[in-house]
Amino acid sequence: MTGFPILSVMLLVPLVTAVACLLVDREQARTVALVGTLIDFVLGMLLWANFDTGGAQWQFTEHAALFAGFEWKLGIDGIALMLIALTVFLMPVCIGASWLSIDKRQGEYYAAFMLMETLMIGVFAAQDLFLFYIMFEAGLIPMYLIIGIWGGAERIYASYKFFLYTLLGSVLMLIAMFWMVNEAGTTDIPTLMVYNFPVHAQTWLWLAFFASFAVKMPMWPVHTWLPDAHVQAPTGGSVILAGVLLKMGGYGFIRFSLPMFPEASAQFAPLIWGLSMAAVVITSLIALVQHDMKKLIAYSSVAHMAIVTIGLFAFNEQGLEGSMIVMLSHGLVAGALFLCVGVIYDRLHTREIDRYGGLAINMPRYALFFLLFTMASIGLPGTSGFVGEFLSLLGVYQASSWVALICTTGIILGAAYMLYLYRRVAFGEQKNADAAAMPDLDAREWAMMVPLAAVVLWMGVYPQSFLDPMKKDIAALDARLAQARPKGDADVKMGAPKPAAEHEAHEGEAH
Repeated sequence: MTGFPILSVMLLVPLVTAVACLLVDREQARTVALVGTLIDFVLGMLLWANFDTGGAQWQFTEHAALFAGFEWKLGIDGIALMLIALTVFLMPVCIGASWLSIDKRQGEYYAAFMLMETLMIGVFAAQDLFLFYIMFEAGLIPMYLIIGIWGGAERIYASYKFFLYTLLGSVLMLIAMFWMVNEAGTTDIPTLMVYNFPVHAQTWLWLAFFASFAVKMPMWPVHTWLPDAHVQAPTGGSVILAGVLLKMGGYGFIRFSLPMFPEASAQFAPLIWGLSMAAVVITSLIALVQHDMKKLIAYSSVAHMAIVTIGLFAFNEQGLEGSMIVMLSHGLVAGALFLCVGVIYDRLHTREIDRYGGLAINMPRYALFFLLFTMASIGLPGTSGFVGEFLSLLGVYQASSWVALICTTGIILGAAYMLYLYRRVAFGEQKNADAAAMPDLDAREWAMMVPLAAVVLWMGVYPQSFLDPMKKDIAALDARLAQARPKGDADVKMGAPKPAAEHEAHEGEAH
């Protein structure tokens, strides 16, 4: 792969496909979009296969000066690689989920998805600060259109709320970026990641970036746009929103907040813990009383992403590794659960839980896949959900045993609302004749479910294959955070050695 600009090609393929979708017949647009996403998927797998886990931190780098103050800089580390792989894996699933359900303006719909794929990959591959910002913010536009044009009855309200929430916080981030460039004299992200910004300035810079990333995650209490966006979005929109777009906030914390502002991150760690604990408990309780399947899964997403922020701000390798696995797992599992909702919505055109029941009788294969993804969401050992949650909670226990205890209640509540959902949909008496008459999965739906199920099990059984590409980068981030790592209340329990000065003082007292 030496010398081949694979990242630029991966950005160009969906962009060209978007233009093609607008030019071909509307019935052909979905085929063109599927081919484009499959080409990018193959390129993504080549990227993974050629990534050297023992090599340099930044690989497949590209650099070209475009105009004054703006450069085309691309490159990835193991963390970006995994998120790009998640993106290219989910995009063909989104096209398949939209195959029959989108019956108006198909060319524009698939073009919006292709443009969004370009921008999502660009976010993870950008190495220039302002190139990142453009990709980060431009990704709002196609998602705004997908919700606003092809969404449900309240789509206009949901699309405006989504756009305004996610845009307002980013204005502060842009101001902070200008100050950083003026201070450091560069827009190069790898250079900024090791630059020591003044401690007094880190507080304000951290807050400016937090305003954007907290909404993108989304963190409690700025999460209220998410349930509305999910409920109104078409199935493909919900899959990519939960699968990839929410991960941009977590990626922002890993790429910017933690390495660039370590002292401020340590200072605000208690704030993150408090908001995350509130999210785990409150949104899980809200999910328990939902009657709409999409809203239930949307609130569960807020609770799961809170486990990500808890792990990131645990300031240790286990927490960081766990957060990354939770992000990857949540992208797969939440996307799969929204796909499961879409399958039965296409048949009955309702998301009301009480309209279903006993689907295991007439849709046994669907019920089996739904059960697997439900167990993965709960964190059953052997599925992708277990590994990430275990590592995150292990990491946060070393920082605060009380935070770990409260966050663990989220797993119990998660089991409650997911099993309650599954029982009402798949088991029980078949009260509605139209639901009892629904056919089981067809070939197209099988083609979407099987790859998702396979990767969920693969990550659960052999998580090391996903951790290996990220291990060096996480270790480097952990070393960067070591200078500011707050002392955890579990240090003594975990057998942490005493600082040398303290040890010598005790030795002197003993003599």
